[in-house]
Amino acid sequence: MASPRTTSGVRWRNWGRNQSVVPQAVARPITVDAVQEIVRDAAARGQRVKAVGAGHSFTDIAVAPGIQLQLDGLDGLLGVDRATGEATFAGGTRLFQIPALLAPHGLAMQNLGDIDRQSISGAISTGTHGSGTRFGGISTQVSAVLLVIGDGSLLRVSQQENPELLPAVALGLGALGIIVEVTLRCVPALVLRADERPEPLDELLESIVERAGLVDHLDAYWFPHTSAALVKTNTRLEPGAIPEPPSRLRSFVDDELLSNEVFRAVCALGTVAPGLIPGMNRLANAAVAQRTYSDWSHRVFVASRTVRFVEQEYAVPAESLPEVVRQIRAFIDRRDLRISFPVELRFTAADELMLSTASGRATGYVAVHRYYRDDHREYFAGVEDICRAVGGRPHWGKLHTQTAQSLRRLYPRFDEFTAARDRLDPSRTFANGYLDRVLGD
Repeated sequence: MASPRTTSGVRWRNWGRNQSVVPQAVARPITVDAVQEIVRDAAARGQRVKAVGAGHSFTDIAVAPGIQLQLDGLDGLLGVDRATGEATFAGGTRLFQIPALLAPHGLAMQNLGDIDRQSISGAISTGTHGSGTRFGGISTQVSAVLLVIGDGSLLRVSQQENPELLPAVALGLGALGIIVEVTLRCVPALVLRADERPEPLDELLESIVERAGLVDHLDAYWFPHTSAALVKTNTRLEPGAIPEPPSRLRSFVDDELLSNEVFRAVCALGTVAPGLIPGMNRLANAAVAQRTYSDWSHRVFVASRTVRFVEQEYAVPAESLPEVVRQIRAFIDRRDLRISFPVELRFTAADELMLSTASGRATGYVAVHRYYRDDHREYFAGVEDICRAVGGRPHWGKLHTQTAQSLRRLYPRFDEFTAARDRLDPSRTFANGYLDRVLGD
């Protein structure tokens, strides 16, 4: 039996507060059968259905004007294969729940980004990734998916069943069906050693591509209007390593007080007095101290992010990243912009997924942010132009202006994906305005 569906009238907003909608109806299924019934009923009525996760996308990829499907009640660990290290999760499981679910089995996710509020289905559907030139995004960890397709039937996709569809459904933009189960290839639980230190930006850019290939994970953060960047490298330690986390006081000061509470006040002040931002950024840079510690992998990968922002991220050929950053710096100076948020730099391995931003090439990522109360348009437009000039691909969940016409040129397997969409959702039950733009109608 389908779970109760309520008539809407309540406005849904994403985390960044830049997307909103009043759905026609909201459904909260707690079983796979209920999801199937909702989709079958919607298809028969010619309605559109869209699953929403945690609302951590800044594009309108999760905006559901028709039936909004909330899968929070469809969560948890469904099974572990000890022989293969694979773990299966219900589609609504949040990333921050997964470490505790895997811990009794001595397993962990291979890699994570720095935010873990997303649902596992939303994370793989938008191409969420971490860092590391030997590691792909979260979608590359997917070995099987169970989804409800456009006619309400169940389809299992894995290396054994419908394998030709796995490169599509592992990163499917929500266009191919409602994901109700995800199976991940996991690794034995591991400890990471984190080394964080400020470095001159110009020196970093001279060697960042080579350095990224010499360590397990490298992230860098450059505050505009300053000449230094914070460089974070994470090293995967041998089995049996004992975590040596920072003290509670140091963790509170660095990760909560400075990174969130003080930074929130700085952003709010910068909104009303933007002329203060360069000086505040220089003070923030001066406050960054070198530190080294170790902890379980998810505690090192993930950071607390409570200051609201909007974001744009582009995937560029890895070798292009240094020049892209130099051009962004020149653009900020030329337009005399006042930018309080850092520019984030990461790298990942090439993969073979149809619509992965790293499909077919080693990739560098450039992410820019603005406080959610600030006007992001001029800054993001300038950065987008710089990234598009080198063949940059936009993160599917982060702001961009590209359409199916331009994206088809960037993805060699674009037409394979749209063919899979025609096969699994020919009536476009799962479409919305965003998918119409980026995939075509």
